Amino acid sequence: MSTEHEDHGHTVAAWTAVGIAILGFLVGCIGVVIAQPSVFWIGVALLPVGGIAGKVLALMGFGAK
Repeated sequence: MSTEHEDHGHTVAAWTAVGIAILGFLVGCIGVVIAQPSVFWIGVALLPVGGIAGKVLALMGFGAK
């Protein structure tokens, strides 16, 4: 049995967290392609920033109710 989720993930908190995570992956991939470890690690460092930003925004009321 399937349950409908009308606004599943459609929040500012979710979109911000995913957007920052995608940016982190993109920066990390670019760092690998251009063989620059510092750029790769900057991308890796962005991943937890996305999670933290999403959690903070959810606590501020921008997440799912």
